Amino acid sequence: MFSKRLMSCLRSSASLASKRLLCSAVKKGCAPDMAEGNPLLHVSNVRNRLREIVGASTNWSDHQQAMAERVSLSSKLARSQSELPAKSMKDSLLEVHLPLGSEPQLREKYLTFHNTVRFGRILEDLDSLAVLISYSHTYNPALKRSPLSIVTALVDKIDMRQQVIYPDCDIKFTGHVTWVGKTSIEAKMYMTQYRNGAYAPVLDATFVMVARDPENKRAAFVNPLSPKAPEEEELLMQGEANKSRRVELSTASLLKVAPTAEERKIVHGLFLNTLDTKTVSFRSRVLPPNSVWMEDAKLKGLEICHPQERNIFNRIFGGFLMRKAYELGWANACSFGGCRPSLLAVDDILFRKPVEIGSLLLLSSQVCYTEGKHIQVRVHSEVFDPLTRQHNTTNVFHFTFASDRDVPNIVPQTYGESMLYLDGKRHFNQTVESN
Repeated sequence: MFSKRLMSCLRSSASLASKRLLCSAVKKGCAPDMAEGNPLLHVSNVRNRLREIVGASTNWSDHQQAMAERVSLSSKLARSQSELPAKSMKDSLLEVHLPLGSEPQLREKYLTFHNTVRFGRILEDLDSLAVLISYSHTYNPALKRSPLSIVTALVDKIDMRQQVIYPDCDIKFTGHVTWVGKTSIEAKMYMTQYRNGAYAPVLDATFVMVARDPENKRAAFVNPLSPKAPEEEELLMQGEANKSRRVELSTASLLKVAPTAEERKIVHGLFLNTLDTKTVSFRSRVLPPNSVWMEDAKLKGLEICHPQERNIFNRIFGGFLMRKAYELGWANACSFGGCRPSLLAVDDILFRKPVEIGSLLLLSSQVCYTEGKHIQVRVHSEVFDPLTRQHNTTNVFHFTFASDRDVPNIVPQTYGESMLYLDGKRHFNQTVESN
């Protein structure tokens, strides 16, 4: 986390409400720093701020022209990272408010039928905030508009610190840059909720963003990061460790290398456990008690990608993709476990390709690993071109859910399903180890 002095400043931020307002706020879940007239950034204004930075139009009909005008900004790009001034973590520090308690009219967008908060909406807000944090880090006061196209490359990790998000209590997001490469940025964000007179942690999120040229065709350099305190040096070192971990995990991917010896034993044990003892055949398989074939634990969806869901660069908003994938994954876990599951973690969301306006987006959710009350869900998204009949993977999402009861064991039948099982087990183990 940030320095104690800085975080203390964040928590006491910006408003001196009267005692009467404070007492009323505690009762209603309304934070005193979200009182009327407070100039702090509202969550609904984040995307407007991004449009101003980039110079994007709010009208679909004008959007193409606005993007074409950005081509001239290529001359403003740095030719090397050394040309750019170093920035501190404080330069990108942002605080954004989601006043669910203070503004009841805002709640409907965030509410579920069961009067809980739609976590998919929170994912959308986190994605927008990560982009704005990255632009704050690269801000050049001499330029009216940023020549950079900053997009989400990866959601490294989202860890839940509490399982309940209250629908009538104010929420605060704080975040800042914690690591940079030559063209990439790591942004950490913390979500807290005001309850019983204080802010309590809800989740920690780590996003990796990439900077590209105005046409989003090639990589662009970002400002280096200069830590100013021991706590900031520790965060920078953690960012380096995160990068190394991601490289290691990619190298050890089951799509590239064979399972480990221990994992091969697990797969063979699953196979032996499903053999029919009445026959001497490798093909005769029997489902063990309290188990479900992996083939029977799927859920699919389709989205037509309309202009309303576009980002400032005329592609489908990454937060929208995350919301739809999460909601499908949650529904899959719900139907599999027979109850309403709680989210424990979001892990390793890789944005492989952008999704164009007008695309047919196919979402496929698969329960790939279970253990006790836990359900590991993988959601695969791809775009389908009905004219060429081609499918292209755009994203892979990993969600860890917890049920209020023990769930059936998931059992693979094919080698491909066994690899999904092992991959799900790896992601589940990472979640357990980090919590």
